[in-house]
Amino acid sequence: MSSPENPLSNPEQADLVNPPATTVIAPVAGTRTPIENPPWSGLDVVLLALITLIAIIFSTLAVMLVAHFFFVRDALMLDVMRKPLPILFTMLLSYMIVLAVMYIFVVRDQNRNFWDAIQWNWPDSWGRYLWIGVGLAFGLQVISHFLPIPKDMPIGKMFNTARDAFALTLFSVTMAPLFEELMFRGFLYPVLARRIGMWASIILTSAGFALLHAQQLASAWGPVLIIFLVGGTLTWIRARTRSVASSVLVHLAYNGTLGILTFILTSGYRHLERLNQ
Repeated sequence: MSSPENPLSNPEQADLVNPPATTVIAPVAGTRTPIENPPWSGLDVVLLALITLIAIIFSTLAVMLVAHFFFVRDALMLDVMRKPLPILFTMLLSYMIVLAVMYIFVVRDQNRNFWDAIQWNWPDSWGRYLWIGVGLAFGLQVISHFLPIPKDMPIGKMFNTARDAFALTLFSVTMAPLFEELMFRGFLYPVLARRIGMWASIILTSAGFALLHAQQLASAWGPVLIIFLVGGTLTWIRARTRSVASSVLVHLAYNGTLGILTFILTSGYRHLERLNQ
């Protein structure tokens, strides 16, 4: 009787007994994107929205009192809050409060990393997303010429002086993209996507993003539609790349491009009256 064959002497059988240490399984084209599963809930989103409202009220009162008692004693407090710089300080303070609460919601109960949980995921080809933002700005500028865009909007009234214009532009390429992307694409979108899917979540998130800016745009449907399209693009990029950093880059480049165009149009902010022409 012949002795049993040693499996190690046969390469094919040896692989069955001792399979390779690592096996790479390539993703199949057309497979469904894994569902979002953030560690926070829809209730957390609602609570954060309420906290945001409280933070805005608190920040408004705090900046109003500081500005009135330390800088412009002879002016009415409501008049003070109509000026661009106090408004920016109010937004900055409220952003910091909301981001702190968001951080608590994300990392509570577990020793998790905030940036990993929020899916920051810095892209390798980050320059591509900057160019997408530039292209988005120019593309929507073309579309806006076919829409009824009011000449006199609240956001335009904030460009009173060159100092105000510089401050607004700086804010629009720093804190505004970071906060708005973390809030809408980082915190809100994954909760909605987990329950209602990607496309419905993109629409709802974009609608909320447009409503946030509606007051600055006199609630005119033309500019609000443009902001809705911006929000839709940003949320779609976040959904497809699973990267909040990617949407931040696009947002930053979009705002930056508009800032540069405004700088050129007004000859270095020396002729701000051209914005209303």
